[in-house]
Amino acid sequence: MRIDIITVLPEILESPFNHSIIKRAKEKGLAEIIIHNLRDYSEDKHRKVDDYSFGKGAGMVMAIQPIEKAIETLKSEREYDEIIFTTPDGNLFNQKVANSLSLKKNIIILCGHYKGIDQRIRDHYITMEISVGDYVLTGGELAAAIITDSVVRLLPGVLSDETSALTDSFQDNLLSPPVYTRPAEYKGMKVPDVLLSGNDKLVDDWKHDQAIERTKKLRPDLYRKFSGS
Repeated sequence: MRIDIITVLPEILESPFNHSIIKRAKEKGLAEIIIHNLRDYSEDKHRKVDDYSFGKGAGMVMAIQPIEKAIETLKSEREYDEIIFTTPDGNLFNQKVANSLSLKKNIIILCGHYKGIDQRIRDHYITMEISVGDYVLTGGELAAAIITDSVVRLLPGVLSDETSALTDSFQDNLLSPPVYTRPAEYKGMKVPDVLLSGNDKLVDDWKHDQAIERTKKLRPDLYRKFSGS
């Protein structure tokens, strides 16, 4: 999978993609993540990428020219399955969206900034608009990092345990059950007996029941989706 990220602040994305699972995915050749500085596509002599908004309004707007040139340059080199714009008014990102994106081959993520981008880019180039939550960030770089991380970890061969991603929270509209490790007893605090029983069916049933109860208590909105109520 190849992910091209267009940003005005490429430095913010250097660290998230050079450590842990994402780094291993890149080293294995399972994911290619290319960060593009939007200013490199600006035709302004000062490499400017923003301008004032028509019709008044506070704040600057990301200009159409450098974004159009960046996207067209990338599209001339390969076909893209999605061109994503990170924006507070986009569709809320969730595990279902991550699963869907993990099946794609090439995607572009355009990081929002300032008061947003010229609407003509959204109208003519963007195929998916994503928000990572009902709050506003300084820019879309952190959102792009979240999207990339959640998608790349789903690629076959990225995680050492192939089943790990399939049992993550939200995969089936349920939160994960409690987890424990050794020792079985610590200062009087014990691991539930069922997890020490060696009976796989009892363990699976317990985990499922716990996932339901935790979701019902902590995320009733998810529980309603799970139960169909």
